[in-house]
Amino acid sequence: MVVKPPVSGLETAPPVAALLTEGLGMLGLDLPGERRDALLRFVALLRKWNQVHNLTAIEQPADIVTRHLLDSLSVAPFLYGDRVADVGSGGGFPGLPLAAARPDLWFTLIDSRDKRARFLRQAVVETGFRNVEVVADRVEHYAPEMRFGTVVARAFGSIADFTRCAGHLRADDGVLLAMKGTYPAEELAEAHGPYSAEVVSVRVPMLAAERHVVILRGL
Repeated sequence: MVVKPPVSGLETAPPVAALLTEGLGMLGLDLPGERRDALLRFVALLRKWNQVHNLTAIEQPADIVTRHLLDSLSVAPFLYGDRVADVGSGGGFPGLPLAAARPDLWFTLIDSRDKRARFLRQAVVETGFRNVEVVADRVEHYAPEMRFGTVVARAFGSIADFTRCAGHLRADDGVLLAMKGTYPAEELAEAHGPYSAEVVSVRVPMLAAERHVVILRGL
């Protein structure tokens, strides 16, 4: 087992905080200071847990801000309804950053792996966000009392897998949001089901990589 050097909390917080503030501005998001600080605590917690639990291959704080936080927040304009499900949340993306940006919405972070669900629960404690719950279950088995206006997935699998496993969580007038890198032409060709698909190119601040959001609506 390779032991990583200890994470020293927020020793890099000033430049990382400035990076986060700049990125939020480029996305047109104005988060209060306490919510920006909460996201920085989340970054520190992610790095700490990552030493043991391998939550992400991205370890440097600045990279976590751009490749995780800002990438997650790039889909904020596409949220619909007042309840959002983050399917296969993993390290909390995109659900937790979106919960910071939209305290008026309720977020359910779903992950089937116990260690990741434990991390997510601790992240909710660290951030103090009161509009988030964590569900440890396989998404295809999860049957909430109320369905969701938005069901979003960042790294769940193919679009076909996403619709097959998570489609039952979408409210009749809701949307499925599949976050992708390059234009997912092959996945779209293989997708099936009663959905219309719209693909939107999004720009993540300070990230030189393609990003697309596939918006799936019921027919």
